[in-house]
Amino acid sequence: MDTAADRRRNMVELQLRRRGVVDAQVLHAMGDVPREQFVPESARPSAYDDAPLGIGQGQTISQPYIVARMIEAARLTPAARVLEIGTGSGYAAAIMARIAAHVDTVERHGALANAAARRLAGLGLSNVDVHIADGTLGWPDGAPYDAIIAAAGGPRIPDNWIAQLAPGGTLVMPLGALHSRQTLVRVVREANGRLTRDDLGEVMFVPLIGEHGWEDPRAPNMSPAARAFADAALPLPDIDDPDFAEWVDRFADCKVVLLGESSHGTSEFYRARARATQRLIERHGFSIVAVEADWPDAAAIDRYVRQRPGLGGSQSVQSVDSSTEAFAPFSRFPTWMWRNTEVAAFVQWLHGYNAQRPALAHAGFFGLDLYSMKASMASVLAYLDKVDPAAAAEARQRYACLDPWRQRPSVYGRAVLSGAYSACEDAVIAQLQSLRAQRIDYGSHGFEDYFDAAQNARLVASAEQYYRLMYYGAAASWNLRDTHMFDVLTRLLDAHGQQARAVVWAHNSHIGNAAATAMGTDRDELNIGQLCRQRFGAHAALIGQDTYTGTVAAASDWDGPMEIKRVLPARTDSYAFIACEAGVPRAFVDLRANVASASAALRAALMTPHQERFIGVIYRPDTERVSHYARAVLPEQFDAWIWFEETTALTPLPAATENAGGMPETWPFGL
Repeated sequence: MDTAADRRRNMVELQLRRRGVVDAQVLHAMGDVPREQFVPESARPSAYDDAPLGIGQGQTISQPYIVARMIEAARLTPAARVLEIGTGSGYAAAIMARIAAHVDTVERHGALANAAARRLAGLGLSNVDVHIADGTLGWPDGAPYDAIIAAAGGPRIPDNWIAQLAPGGTLVMPLGALHSRQTLVRVVREANGRLTRDDLGEVMFVPLIGEHGWEDPRAPNMSPAARAFADAALPLPDIDDPDFAEWVDRFADCKVVLLGESSHGTSEFYRARARATQRLIERHGFSIVAVEADWPDAAAIDRYVRQRPGLGGSQSVQSVDSSTEAFAPFSRFPTWMWRNTEVAAFVQWLHGYNAQRPALAHAGFFGLDLYSMKASMASVLAYLDKVDPAAAAEARQRYACLDPWRQRPSVYGRAVLSGAYSACEDAVIAQLQSLRAQRIDYGSHGFEDYFDAAQNARLVASAEQYYRLMYYGAAASWNLRDTHMFDVLTRLLDAHGQQARAVVWAHNSHIGNAAATAMGTDRDELNIGQLCRQRFGAHAALIGQDTYTGTVAAASDWDGPMEIKRVLPARTDSYAFIACEAGVPRAFVDLRANVASASAALRAALMTPHQERFIGVIYRPDTERVSHYARAVLPEQFDAWIWFEETTALTPLPAATENAGGMPETWPFGL
């Protein structure tokens, strides 16, 4: 059986011992440390090949022979204190930590350092400290060192390293006047201060960048904030790469992971959320996908992915006056927000995932929003017609108050405000209370169906209040909407048991902490992200997404047609401009302050307020500065940020009113 342990043994025998590595301590440590844990997931089949492997940020993990040769040349003892320059993946540090008393390792790329620190801690190596700094300066706090090993090639030996090397200490580094070609040298500092040098052969390492090494090619034209971003960012592969969503593992212990987007019409945002959500479901047991969509629309998806009763094509629902009308999920403006190929692909994946598991292990798809007053009233009535016809008749009388406004509920609030119409608040609340009072009786007919009906009744009550409040001011209606979404989320978590965990898909304006933006400071608005932070603390992860430019699917006006629009390059005073200047096309950055994985330099650089772009379902480039930008403090708004330098518009499915071989009317069941 070809196990990782077998491959390690073969590596030691064929690549190390046969090529002259004889130090028993080095051979034992190389045979003990699981190298496959220090390479990207897609490279794990090649972890023990006799070759270097890429690890991101333009860096590599050296081939096993070179790692062993350098550590052997350093002549480590069990009492040695070691300084490593260039942590990289952390593999060499793990080998040295198995031999020496203590290892200080310095890495200039924050993302690599953070990842290495997690790997080393996961192996229980408490005698390694990882530092994010300019390695050419060494690490004076831990000096003097018995050995210094550099995994990057420089034009000269930095004076700082010699000063930090103990008498009798050994320094091993690639040295050369060219970036691409060096000589591996061993320098020993004799007791009298004299240096002796041995040449160990030609090698090729990445360049040693820093104050006493090669100049960073980005440095002349890059702002300090952009440089901090470039150093801390974890470059991401293509979204379809198996390793794309590896970053989400660090949030696996959260109760809620909220995944945002800076527009409702960008393919990359939807696909990135889908990949991260799949990983959270498959590997970490998340079972709730809660999206910024209306409850009855999402319920059609949920019935499909969980194979619940009620599947079919176009659904017929009864309005309060008993007429019958077709109800197609996600058929109101903006249809493309959820009726698109990106969501369809995720829905199909979730359907297939659930099909292989028992019902209790299924992951569901749920809506948080409150705009579907008409469909929700119809769903309540359809449920009561089935379980309690007398209660259904009473519900029709209550909901009749809202019947004139079914087609245009936004007009309802204006009519109430003008005094031309009485509010229906008491009627819809009475209906909700009636349903809640029958919880035990109705629930005996099936909890899922009762829960669905109760949520629809709550939605009607919230929507009635929302359409009244929207004429009193934007903050009141916004806060009601996000409070409703938060309440639905917490009810879902409660209904699915103590161990339930959820992924939320919504716009950045909903999932980022509103208190860290102009929404909260200037307009007294709150949002679901802020409420989750208050309720769940560090067990809620708020993750935003943004872009510099590209195309987007959006309308010019409410209820207008979808257009493919060009997204203007981000303003120079925006966070997106900083990320673009850093030159990383796709990246993940951890912005948290209270965990070891955070980059203090990046967080400090981004704490100065900057502009942030918000594109919803409407995009007006000609008024972008006023209509789509707001001030924010990114590290206080999000726990992490996903960055795409250029993005593309999502692909809508045909409109629900069109006939395209049956797909629109049967969404999602005709996929």
